[in-house]
Amino acid sequence: MNGVIVVDKPQGWTSHDVVNRMRRLAGTKKVGHLGTLDPMATGVLPLLLNKATRLAQFFSMNEKTYEGTVRFGFATNTYDAEGEATSPDAAPALSLDQAERLFAPFRGTFQQVPPIVSAKKINGRPAHELARKNIPVEMKPVEVTVLALDIVRVEGSEVDIRVHCTAGTYLRSIAHDAGCLLGCGAHLSRLRRIQSGAFAIAQARTLEQLGALAEAGTLTEALIPSAQLLPGIPLEIVDQITETHIRQGRDFRVSPFRARGEARLVKAVNGDGELIAIGEAVLPNIYHPMLVL
Repeated sequence: MNGVIVVDKPQGWTSHDVVNRMRRLAGTKKVGHLGTLDPMATGVLPLLLNKATRLAQFFSMNEKTYEGTVRFGFATNTYDAEGEATSPDAAPALSLDQAERLFAPFRGTFQQVPPIVSAKKINGRPAHELARKNIPVEMKPVEVTVLALDIVRVEGSEVDIRVHCTAGTYLRSIAHDAGCLLGCGAHLSRLRRIQSGAFAIAQARTLEQLGALAEAGTLTEALIPSAQLLPGIPLEIVDQITETHIRQGRDFRVSPFRARGEARLVKAVNGDGELIAIGEAVLPNIYHPMLVL
């Protein structure tokens, strides 16, 4: 059980709740998630199991794709539907042209102020912890990139959007800032992540489905093995002697006849198909095991 299981996170659960549930289903304490989802959000939450948890560092900058609904008319203190309204409801009726103009500034690269109630770290502590203790928090703007923002539906005061963005982009902030542009406030009323890096919603299983697999003793059906992860890193199959050398921390040689382009890293996989290490190039066709599983 070394690899990733992609969960379709239910609404109302924290990412940590899902991790705890998976620990019980898989019978292991070594479970970690790739990218927090707010309790209100649903969708793709990849979970690393056992030895694969050590691969988390290679996933940190993955792009994400979300579907969400922005409700114009009033803002909230959390920038989403779980917060308290900070203004009366103006409930405007928007046109498609208006929606396009409102969201146009949030395409490309721009500076974004994260929500106060978020996992963004302030002096090592999540901002939401400080905010809930009424400790003043100053959120500094960060550079984010929205690769695509499509208007899917406009109906009354609601606008459905699909956003492809870099890690660290907050759709809640986009909703809030779009409401400020309109002058009546707005908040994110629905959020679903449909893609996180190489993991898509089509691969995701609900907790109910995973529970049924675990009860039947077939949870491995939902597992993406470690060797199949990180498809952007070339794979190199090594023999038993080379595997022993790798586990001793020694450099290892790879075939000079395989095209790897400019790849700095390789995945060393043994004859049983198990990922045993990530190697970093030190010389042509010679790699040093920077991470051994």
